[in-house]
Amino acid sequence: MMRPVSIIGAGPGGLAAAMLLSQAGADVTLFERHARVGGRSGTIEAPTSHGRFHFDMGPTFFLYPRVLADIFATCGRRLEDVVELIRLDTHYDVIFESGARISASSDIPRLQRSIAQISPEDAAAIPAFMADNRAKLAAFRPVLESPFNSAADLLKPEVLKSLRLLRPFTSVDQDLKRWFKDPRVRLGFSFQSKYLGMSPYRCPSLFTILAFMEYEFGIFHPRGGHGAIMRAMADAARQMGAKIKLGEPVREILFEGRRAVGVRTDAGITKADAVVVNADFLDAMTNLVPNGLRKRWNDKRIARAKLSCSTFMLYLGIEGRLENLAHHTIYLSDDYRRTLQDVEEGRVPPGEPCFYIQNACVTDPALAPPNHSTLYVLVPVGHERTGGIDWKVEAPKFRRLILDRLCRAGVPDIEKRIVFEKMMTPDDWRDDLAVHRGAVFNLAHSLTQMLQFRPHNRYEDLDGVYLVGGGTHPGSGLPVIFEGARITAKLLADDLGLTPIDTAMHWTGTPGAPMEPVLEGEVS
Repeated sequence: MMRPVSIIGAGPGGLAAAMLLSQAGADVTLFERHARVGGRSGTIEAPTSHGRFHFDMGPTFFLYPRVLADIFATCGRRLEDVVELIRLDTHYDVIFESGARISASSDIPRLQRSIAQISPEDAAAIPAFMADNRAKLAAFRPVLESPFNSAADLLKPEVLKSLRLLRPFTSVDQDLKRWFKDPRVRLGFSFQSKYLGMSPYRCPSLFTILAFMEYEFGIFHPRGGHGAIMRAMADAARQMGAKIKLGEPVREILFEGRRAVGVRTDAGITKADAVVVNADFLDAMTNLVPNGLRKRWNDKRIARAKLSCSTFMLYLGIEGRLENLAHHTIYLSDDYRRTLQDVEEGRVPPGEPCFYIQNACVTDPALAPPNHSTLYVLVPVGHERTGGIDWKVEAPKFRRLILDRLCRAGVPDIEKRIVFEKMMTPDDWRDDLAVHRGAVFNLAHSLTQMLQFRPHNRYEDLDGVYLVGGGTHPGSGLPVIFEGARITAKLLADDLGLTPIDTAMHWTGTPGAPMEPVLEGEVS
């Protein structure tokens, strides 16, 4: 008899869990409040008189395909059969307001030549940086791939063994000083901490592996955008028997004592032997679970939690192509520390904001009508807080500032070329995507909110509740979320007596595969 499992949210973690649990023999029903899959990794489709524009909503960098390819292989499928991953020759351009530039690439000699324009000494140190972080990733992978169910897990041999390399009480910027003297070069290797919604001056040094992984394994663009991956995962889950109910938000998780027994939607009650929460963790706990049932993550604890930053977004459909603008561009202000301080304090919008641009049509022209482009602009800003920014007042002024600064990044005369525009503020992340206080990167990855101290995959406060997504262990970022879904699905399958989920490496690097496989215990 198949065991019924309900999944709340069709984001990347929920879709991966639906695939793996269906493969393990569960009767999976996935509920999604929107009419599309993907959550923050979905697609914004914009029909206009010029034609249809397609934008990534959230993540735009696709890194380390091995984990997702492995999930597909576990389910008897090949990722490369359903999604084309285009490896970018130039990862991104980092443009400094002062005029310097770094052109990033997995071609290390080419990268060194670019860095040497700023600091020849720092360029020479790149191989040492790569070697150190190669060892760091190898040490951390067993930690990343394991659940943390109790404090005793912190004493696992692999955790203790990794501490020497992880340097947990050192920040990313401090760690990078061992190789790079020029602060601009360090920024070029540390802006990735914004993937976690954190400052490189506060983010734990472990996360120097983010830049390393880009150079070691490459950066990919899924043809059709990240939403194409989400749709392929949904199709695979349906083919394996999962039921995906779109436009049907879960209103309540049902309990008998402390055990979850199902969910309630507007369509009625669905009984379940286990419930997987892929919705934003803090929002879901606040709205779907009574405070009295939550011990560790009660309302008081949630109010004290350290949150990531939010983002101000512009999705622009524009006339013409931008052939001289890279697929990814990062623009860093001269007073980067002051800008980060404005973001962390969240009282006013940054006066000299840093921002990121995706010009995806330079790689994937079908995302826009002929002779048009999609332009995705992300600006880190503070999450919502009492006495914070009133975006109803500030948004128009901030938009004007960003459009003016885009000209400095190589996008001239932008406003008169706009034929479609969508703006999102922290208010919109909160209201439209149900993101707690608009903190789009979830709980901050501080030392007190990682590993055992992050919400557990087998949720510690309740019975029969499991978590996936950036708000739980191992953390944010698509490869990490996919890894977390594997951990969660394996725990749930073991608890319900389903067919065991084999988490060993299955993908064999067949022809057309996006990257060579990484064998267990090795880093390619």
